[in-house]
Amino acid sequence: MAVPRRGNGVSVATGKRASARPGSPLRSLLRTKPVDQIIAESGHGEGGELRRTMSLLQLTLFSVGATLGTGIFFVLGQAVPEAGPAVVLGFVLAAVTALFSALSYAELAGTIPVSGSSYSYTYATMGELVAWVCGWCLLLEYAVSVSAVASSWGGYLNEFFQSAFEFGMPAAVSHSPGDSGGVVNLPAVLIVVLAMLLLLRGTSESATANTIMVLLKISVLAFFCFVAFTAFDTGNFSDFAPMGWAGVSAAGSKVFFSYIGFDAASTAGEEAKNPRRDLPLAILLSLVIVTVIYVLVGLAAVGAMPWGDFESTTSLADVLNLATGDSRWAALILSFGVVISMGTVVLTVLYGQTRILFAMARDGLIPKIFERVSRAQVPVANTLIVSAFVALLAAVVPLGQLAEATSIGTLFAFALVNLGVIVLRRTRPDMPRSFRAPLYPVTPLLGVAFCAYLMYGLDSITWVVFLIWSAAGLAAYFAYGYRHSNLAGRPGRPPGPPAPPASPAEELG
Repeated sequence: MAVPRRGNGVSVATGKRASARPGSPLRSLLRTKPVDQIIAESGHGEGGELRRTMSLLQLTLFSVGATLGTGIFFVLGQAVPEAGPAVVLGFVLAAVTALFSALSYAELAGTIPVSGSSYSYTYATMGELVAWVCGWCLLLEYAVSVSAVASSWGGYLNEFFQSAFEFGMPAAVSHSPGDSGGVVNLPAVLIVVLAMLLLLRGTSESATANTIMVLLKISVLAFFCFVAFTAFDTGNFSDFAPMGWAGVSAAGSKVFFSYIGFDAASTAGEEAKNPRRDLPLAILLSLVIVTVIYVLVGLAAVGAMPWGDFESTTSLADVLNLATGDSRWAALILSFGVVISMGTVVLTVLYGQTRILFAMARDGLIPKIFERVSRAQVPVANTLIVSAFVALLAAVVPLGQLAEATSIGTLFAFALVNLGVIVLRRTRPDMPRSFRAPLYPVTPLLGVAFCAYLMYGLDSITWVVFLIWSAAGLAAYFAYGYRHSNLAGRPGRPPGPPAPPASPAEELG
């Protein structure tokens, strides 16, 4: 049985050209990696293979942990003034917007169940250069976002202790929430190190810890809803949509970024027990769970506090204080939820970044050290390097607006995944798919359109950071990745494992 060749990227099994001819620099930038080869190489890298230990529940809560961050604790202060009580429709609108991309992620995750997530999907459909840019943007989004969360963790931890002991902690955690403070932010280093130690113990242990923390976080939000509903006033909904549909749309844009993270499960493609079945389910289930929680929290909050009293600084703690008559015990429980929320985000996003780097290293685009796996089947060097970089960034760099600018990288990746569904449907229509996005091609096209719309509305600083980072990425690609890529056909590289035999339909297609 003939197998795909690394040198030219032509899939002999399918009879289709998957990459450009050698010696053509322009075409070689668009060389794609055959899907069969991507799947065959998963778990067979030079550096070792990962262990399949994650269940559907763990995968789902991994995505929930990455999505359900601190945003919900504070975003209502920005969204309610835009839409009034109709903010609940804003959450639904944002969920529908995210759903289009989630359906595309679900299809590709079930079709190409590997660690690289959108990077690998793009490599299979749009070529190496686009895949590199996608992976490079995800590195910015993951590293800066997790660093921003880590850098503010100490402030929220301090708030928790203030609620518990009625006085602030001195020294390293004496700053206010969200402020990195001081020369070196020691709490930021601490939370990154704790997450790193969990990841080094193994994926199963990390997933178990994340499951416990996510269930605690959901319990805290359920507690908020229970307390807030005791002060529920139907009169607060008398003027349900004071700003009309424009207000609902504005609120939806504000809360959309609270949905980012549902794709976290797709980075665990090579560590899921049953990836073709569980990855699509985990992605969609996590989006449903998060949406239900957000809508319930929004209803409870507006029911307990008149929407006109919401200001940009209003948090769920303020709502609880009103509902309980400034009782400290309620704020204490909520502060605990914020601290736990940040811990799950650091853990899951740090995990996702190491797995994307693992996939890029296996393709030869970055140094092989990121691919090496220990006897315990953990990418130790990868995890240590990423954790050290993130801890340093969080400890000494005032991220400020840069953290907000990383959202464009996520939207860019979402758009590419939606396009990838269309490309793969056209190039490999008979390929087995455990999940198919309904109403194709309407859903992926709407996914692209909504991502483009949200990207267009981002601040100019976001685009400046995106363009500078992309330029740096192109320089890195041509300096290293282009020449070291496995698809470049460098002599002396071991051949890849054989791809599975193609079906007669694929050979004729």
